[in-house]
Formats: sequence, structure tokens, C-alpha cells
Amino acid sequence: MKRCVPVLCTAFLVGAVVSGCVSTVGGTALPGQAGGPSVTDVPKLEEGDLDRVLLNAGQVNGVMGATGIRVTASSQDMSDNSDGVSDVDCLGAIYGAEKLVYAGSDWAAVRDEVLQEPTGDNAHWVEQIAVLFPSQEKATAFVEGSRTTWEKCGGSSIDIDNSDVHSTWKIDEPNVSGDILTQQSNQRNAGGWGCQHALTAASNVVVEAWACSNSINDEAKSIAAKMLENAAKK
Repeated sequence: MKRCVPVLCTAFLVGAVVSGCVSTVGGTALPGQAGGPSVTDVPKLEEGDLDRVLLNAGQVNGVMGATGIRVTASSQDMSDNSDGVSDVDCLGAIYGAEKLVYAGSDWAAVRDEVLQEPTGDNAHWVEQIAVLFPSQEKATAFVEGSRTTWEKCGGSSIDIDNSDVHSTWKIDEPNVSGDILTQQSNQRNAGGWGCQHALTAASNVVVEAWACSNSINDEAKSIAAKMLENAAKK
């Protein structure tokens, strides 16, 4: 049984065939909670700061309850998967770092990494994205626009087609009430394989995270929170 990830059609092609895997979430304090950075704690960043916003492999393993996850792909540009989804209006809810989704937002730079176990039966898949904007206002405006899109696409099913790969994803209703937006999606007929998508902004940076496994919970939210912690350390 082929289990895929929403970003399957990008240059980061990564699938997983796995069953019975359990992941745990590290105890990361989230923005607004005791011990977590406030969005107001993040200074204005420059492009050279983006790399340190990303988590290292050890941090990702800790969040995902794994030991063998490492970086398997990276990019400094947006992707374009608009031709491979059944509803392009939901592109931003099923993919991260999409050229069409960020078009017109005045984004200035991006760092995008995929991490997984480097085997054919990887049990986890993570993508972390940091996008630089010229101002806090523009970063915040992007997240607010995404909030609307995620709400609209909640409860829908999206087909993804690329080359010989086809998968169908059920997108859950999002949680858009806090600083970090989250939304879960599950691959149909894949034995429980699912992903959480998290998105937030602080100062002039937007962070996105995807976390996928057979028992996904709030891992992407924890990754996004840790990325804000890194951003606040300038």
C-alpha cells in the first residue's frame, strides 16, 4: 500500500510505506504559553537569519519521537504543484511553499527542508519552511489570507496527480483560533497515514511546517513553535 505526502509532486518526492508506527510530541511551549516565545519577541529578520530558524535533525527527531530522521532535500525557491491538484483554490491547504499561493504577497526569500528516515519504508516525513517578508504587516497579511483558505477547504477531499502517482486526501476542519494555524489531512486508503500542517507569522517571517506519520497529532504545531523560538534568538 503506497502512502504519500501532500508535497509528493514537488522535487522533494518522498513516499512512505509503513504501518503500526507511533510518534510522540515533545513538550514544546507554544507562543503565548509559559516558557514559549511571544510573537512580539521575534526581531526583524534578514535573509541570512532564515537558515537558523529551521530546526536541526536532532530537534525534529525529538518532536517526532524518532531517531533516524535527517535532511533529505532542501530548496531556496517556491514549488509549483498547481497542475496536480483537483482544486487549485485549496492548494495552500494541501501544500507548503507554493509559488501560486505566495504570489503577490511580496515574499523576499525562502528556506525549505524535507526531513525523513532515509529508507524506503520511512515512518515519518517532515517539511519545514521559513519565508522572509519585507515587513511584519505583509507576513501577517499572508497568514490571515491563509486562514480564510484553510477554513474554506476544511471538510473537502483533494486529489493529487503527478506522473504515475495518485492519492486522495481528506482535509479536516482547521483550528484557526490561535497564533499557530493547524489543519490535519489524511490519505484515503492508506492505513492511517496523515499529516498536520501548521502556519504562523512573527515579525517579518512566516513559518510553515508539515509533519506526517501513521499517528499524527500536534507535531507540526510543535515544530512551528520551535522555529519561532529559533527566530527569537537573533
